[in-house]
Amino acid sequence: MTETTANRARNRALLRFVVLPTIFLTVALLGGVRVGAPAGELEFVPPPLVTLVLALMLLALFVRGRAVVLGAWLSAEHPTLVNVSHALTLGALFFASAQAFNSVLPAAGLLRWVFSFFFLWALWQSQFSAFDARRPLRSLASLFGTAFLLKHVLLASLYAPEGGWLKRIAGALLEGATLGTLDGRPTAPATGYVSFFTLALYVCGLVLLPPDPSEDGTGETAMAPAAGDFVEAIRRLPPAEREAAREALLAEDFQERK
Repeated sequence: MTETTANRARNRALLRFVVLPTIFLTVALLGGVRVGAPAGELEFVPPPLVTLVLALMLLALFVRGRAVVLGAWLSAEHPTLVNVSHALTLGALFFASAQAFNSVLPAAGLLRWVFSFFFLWALWQSQFSAFDARRPLRSLASLFGTAFLLKHVLLASLYAPEGGWLKRIAGALLEGATLGTLDGRPTAPATGYVSFFTLALYVCGLVLLPPDPSEDGTGETAMAPAAGDFVEAIRRLPPAEREAAREALLAEDFQERK
């Protein structure tokens, strides 16, 4: 095995067994963090049931679009520890997806159910429509962005304690239009920064997530470099030994075909 092949295999193992679980576990932790106002107390909000349903639908969409080849991540051909590690990574991806939804949904009120419905509708339609990998991702990104702006920009500014009289009137009108079902609990601006970082980290994890963990990123499996090294080793043999190796391989292939 050449040095380049060894470095590629080492980096791939580092990504699969260390980087990806760390990213998704961090997202799962930060997605539930809220910074209260005005005291700045930290609160961890567990994912509601609707976010678990959304995360399950999203992972089903990943499997359908072969963004995650489940049979390649969990296979009887892998060692037990590798299967356990891959299962933990996929579990971390599930909870990270749930907490990504949790970070952009209002904690309670009408808007929480409105945006939960839109998320459910977009993911449900994608399950049965003609699959285009870009369309559901664009819709998901649009809904994530809209929910983020609505929760951490619009609502945060309307319920900010330092707002002026015009802002208070707008907040009262919006509260009246929704029959008092908006989530008006104030949060510190730091909550928005935490949510933004959480979503950015989640997207980075999805970009780094390989569909098939045995691939090297070029579509070739992890065994392909080893096969290339084997062919190169045969080429370096003296002519007589190279011919003997070729005949042995042909004989073995003939026996397998019989």
